[in-house]
Amino acid sequence: MIHEIPNGYVKVNKEGHITTIEFFHSNSNSLPSKLLEELATEIHSAGNDSSTHVIVLRSGGDNVFCAGAYFDELQHIKTETQGLKFFSGFAHVINNMRKCPKLIIGRVQGKCVGGGVGLAAATDYCIAYKNASVKLSELAVGIGPFVIGPIVERKIGVSAFSQLAIDASMWRDADWAQRKGLFAEVHESIENMDEAIHRLGNTLSKYSPEAMLELKRICWKGTEHWDELLQERAALSGRLILSDYATQYLQQFKAKINAKN
Repeated sequence: MIHEIPNGYVKVNKEGHITTIEFFHSNSNSLPSKLLEELATEIHSAGNDSSTHVIVLRSGGDNVFCAGAYFDELQHIKTETQGLKFFSGFAHVINNMRKCPKLIIGRVQGKCVGGGVGLAAATDYCIAYKNASVKLSELAVGIGPFVIGPIVERKIGVSAFSQLAIDASMWRDADWAQRKGLFAEVHESIENMDEAIHRLGNTLSKYSPEAMLELKRICWKGTEHWDELLQERAALSGRLILSDYATQYLQQFKAKINAKN
């Protein structure tokens, strides 16, 4: 099943008890609101499919896992209501992953920026390629990693999250991400990464769904208030994206892209 969106898609493939959800956008797998909507819907649907025992979340292409928010759409936000709606898309995806009754394996084949780091952190077990460096660039844009902050902080701790959030122009390599707990495994080749995902997916698909559900509930204990928390964070981002600083940054970014083209 493929859900086509402008310049991208969300694709769902099911083999046995494993459902793979793949997203793609031509702009470095960035996340416009329509893609976020489809992604949240398919995660919810797979989670409620009794024949699905485990989910694999991945993106298309080879070099970038996810570039985060789609800047072209950010530039068209003119009111706080529009800003809240856009950033709520990230909140819905994260909360659907959190509440999904199935374990989610993440496949990270390349760089993660902003919301892409949030997606990786929201998986239950993340397997990455050695080129999968990470960066939280939101502060440089004029906002901050507010919506994804709770999920990243939960995964890597306050100190490591603060390092990423404050030094917004600094890339951390995959080894750093593994040491901090964002990635469970880092592999030297794409082939080895995919073999590890295949092995774990097949293993989990044979386990008791009830036992895996109870394990997930225990692992996510303490996040029950996130439906409200992430909406509050979305409103904060939606307000700050209208600031003079953010507006100027996005204009300069667009000018650079146009100059290259």
